[in-house]
Amino acid sequence: MFENNLFEAALAIQSPWFIKDVEFNVEAKRLDIYIDFKRGSTFPSGKSDDPEEYKVKDTLDKTWRHLNFFEHECYLHCRTPRIDFGNNKTELISPPWAGINAGFTLLFEALIIELCAHMPMHSVCQIINESDNKIWRLLEKYVDRALENEDYSHITAIGMDETSKSKGHNYISLFVDMVKGKTVHVAEGKDHKTVKDFVLALEDHNGDRNQIKDASCDMSPAFIKGIKEYLPEASITFDKFHILKVINKAVDKVRREEVLLQPILTKTRYVLLKNHSNLTKNQKDKLEELKLSKLNLKSIRALHIRENFQEIYKASSEEEFETLLKKWYFWATHSRLAPIIKAAKTIKKHWDGVLEWKKSQINNGILEGLNSIVQAAKAKARGFRTFRNFRIVVFLLTGDLNFRTLNPNVTIK
Repeated sequence: MFENNLFEAALAIQSPWFIKDVEFNVEAKRLDIYIDFKRGSTFPSGKSDDPEEYKVKDTLDKTWRHLNFFEHECYLHCRTPRIDFGNNKTELISPPWAGINAGFTLLFEALIIELCAHMPMHSVCQIINESDNKIWRLLEKYVDRALENEDYSHITAIGMDETSKSKGHNYISLFVDMVKGKTVHVAEGKDHKTVKDFVLALEDHNGDRNQIKDASCDMSPAFIKGIKEYLPEASITFDKFHILKVINKAVDKVRREEVLLQPILTKTRYVLLKNHSNLTKNQKDKLEELKLSKLNLKSIRALHIRENFQEIYKASSEEEFETLLKKWYFWATHSRLAPIIKAAKTIKKHWDGVLEWKKSQINNGILEGLNSIVQAAKAKARGFRTFRNFRIVVFLLTGDLNFRTLNPNVTIK
């Protein structure tokens, strides 16, 4: 009896429930706890608009996996009542420990969510000794139900970016609330219809497409087309990060062409592409060597053009920003460096969106930060086999979803 009372306290089992029996199986490393309810008990329907309590018609035997008791896997078994509403209407009640997924307790589900937020699925499966399919189903339920409670009526600025599900193919598109810094939608693919998918999700959650005034993206024709078609009031901002990717690609192409004639440029890719503050001591020494050489390196000229572009973003006004950008464009297009000239003309083609940054001041570091979290998770998992699983992970890690409304034991939000 003392043992039963001890487990009742540990599991927060309260009247009318009580622990009827406890079984240890040392060889199987298993703990089975049997729960019953007092004879004559009545139970509420669980519906907020129904304060009545109902008699028990019959029972079903149900089992839930619970947190391990030391090295023992723990299972709760309960004679679970079906209540009688009358008129041949019955309902199986949900005991207070039952999770939203059949076969798990709320505490065990909270453990799974916490583990999945910090480690690859394969590792989680090994720790808890459950199949990955069962865990994916659980995570999907939590994500979908939490999303149902999301309200997007406040969204006025959206960021969008693409990322691959596995190396080189199978893309998804992330849509991020740029004010709250959280993923609000994940679409399969990277064409302009992903923006339409986002708008439909937005309006399903009380959002208004006409309320979105700023949209940040790369210079992808698909995103540009999607914004123009489905977000009619949004001004497009091409953020600094994506523009620098275009310029960096040009700088690297200059280096790759020149290294064939100038061996001193061997293994200097990151010396030329990283910001000076991020260079290691050896990389700084190598850069100084390149600058001091009397070879008049094209790669160094390309580097100076890139660094000068970054300085433009320190402009104090929209007018100064545009003036500096025009000067940079003239310099770049007269550099006699074909890759740099091509990059400059790409920027010219998207001129208004580049200038818009100074007005919107959208910080795409938020979007890139979330994308890096997703990429890190993908690397740990060595890619995700399906869009469904990738979507679940993205929302789990970057959606800032409130799972506590579903399970008060979940500590992550």
